[in-house]
Amino acid sequence: SVVTPDSFGPAYDKWVASGFGAMPFEAEYGGAEFPWISAIAVQEMFTSACMSLSLCPLLTQGAIDAILAHGSDEQKATYLPKMMTGEWTGTMNLTEPQAGSDVGAVSTKAEPNGDGSWSITGQKIYITYGEHDLAEQILHLVLARTPGSPPGTKGISMFLVPKFLLDEDGTLGERNPASCVSIEHKLGIHGSPTCVMAFEGATGWLVGNEHDGMRNMFTMMNNARLSVGLQGLSLSERAFQQALQYAQDREQGTAIGADKGTSSPIIEHPDVRRMLMTQRAWIDAMRALVYTNAAALDRAEAAQDADEGREWRELADLLIPLSKSLCTDVVNETTSLALQIHGGMGYVEETGIAQHYRDARIAAIYEGTNGIQAADLVGRKLPMRGGGVVSDHIERMRALDPELADHPELTSIRDGLTVAIDQFEAATRWVMDHGVEDPRNALAGSSPYLRLTGQVTAGWLMAKQALAATRLLGDDGDDEFLRAKVVTARFFVEQLLPQAAGLIPAVTAGYEDLFSLSPSALTG
Repeated sequence: SVVTPDSFGPAYDKWVASGFGAMPFEAEYGGAEFPWISAIAVQEMFTSACMSLSLCPLLTQGAIDAILAHGSDEQKATYLPKMMTGEWTGTMNLTEPQAGSDVGAVSTKAEPNGDGSWSITGQKIYITYGEHDLAEQILHLVLARTPGSPPGTKGISMFLVPKFLLDEDGTLGERNPASCVSIEHKLGIHGSPTCVMAFEGATGWLVGNEHDGMRNMFTMMNNARLSVGLQGLSLSERAFQQALQYAQDREQGTAIGADKGTSSPIIEHPDVRRMLMTQRAWIDAMRALVYTNAAALDRAEAAQDADEGREWRELADLLIPLSKSLCTDVVNETTSLALQIHGGMGYVEETGIAQHYRDARIAAIYEGTNGIQAADLVGRKLPMRGGGVVSDHIERMRALDPELADHPELTSIRDGLTVAIDQFEAATRWVMDHGVEDPRNALAGSSPYLRLTGQVTAGWLMAKQALAATRLLGDDGDDEFLRAKVVTARFFVEQLLPQAAGLIPAVTAGYEDLFSLSPSALTG
């Protein structure tokens, strides 16, 4: 059994009472049918408050998505209403000890019971909230192999395995032999139970068609990847707020212009301001990226025209690996800066800032490592429509130029963005041309290419923010919030975006040097 911290139960009960968990889902099963972007906004605040606790409803929402898309009418009616309220929670069971990120190597077995149910046997690892005391029922979505299934991902099916079987009246019945056999001791997210789950002839039901499990699971994983990107944003915001407050409270050294012999708040020192501005600019950029991604998903769903729907879906698909990877890479940098502002007090546990630094590290790993996201970008997203999706994105970014030209005060932003887009376009052509010759060329530079794509896209979004704020400011220019948006965007484009150019040699280097040394030679 798993006992969560004393504070988690009351907090989770308030989450259930709020109804927020049902925001983006269908009214037929208790949802409120809000756009996904509104749910993302709530999720950001929840995650900033406590990442460990927020993981439970995050996984539940992903499971709801998978059941909505692929479950039977009976499964939907039976499980979704209480999952949407949060009274029942959900998990995702992919990884096995011998398989790691290679989902095609899973060996968990599913044998038919003859009554429409299946007997599931195997072990899964890294199962977030696989066991806990926050809810009375846990619904596990488990990938397993049916008899005679082909090897690899084509032979995988998805099964719904409840913690408790249901009696005929829908109440909880006997315990299913699906149990937590250990909990991992982790670098961070200590309040979130990461379980090793043993399924020992557990009863489950097929979700969707046999052998469609991997495709079905991706419905849940794409949802989760956007939410993991949001974790990078949320932790960055939380750490920044603490660092900003500390910088105003902590007095050390004498700032330029202050009376000699007096101690100044460290926020008056230029280098501390640089660290704070770097965090602030990246937070604005990450929020713009994740929320644009969520809005694209909403617009694809709501589109009345097939071509319009395809355009928004393609943009959403392109942005998913950027949201997931860029935000979860950057959060390691922003939380490190927040810790640095605290100085020595940041390295001890008393201030609490070290927790965010530790918590952040997992986000680049789970729901598909960032290396896998990079491979997805160059191997699947870049070739879409023969490169047309990325070409459309480049033209979309270039289309902002005439609007920026109408505002001379945004000249530096316009010039910096133009240079970055040109560099990105040239790097994209190299990856496409040399990746066709040998896929290893594209894969060798895939991670820096993903960072390049994400950083230029973020620069474009920051330029859009500056333009919108400038228009709203008008001649008055007296709104502090709007002026801050313009300054932050200028800081990003002038000081952070140029770093993207330094990635190009790694993008275009090819694979040969990566494999020119034997493993023994790598030891030096």
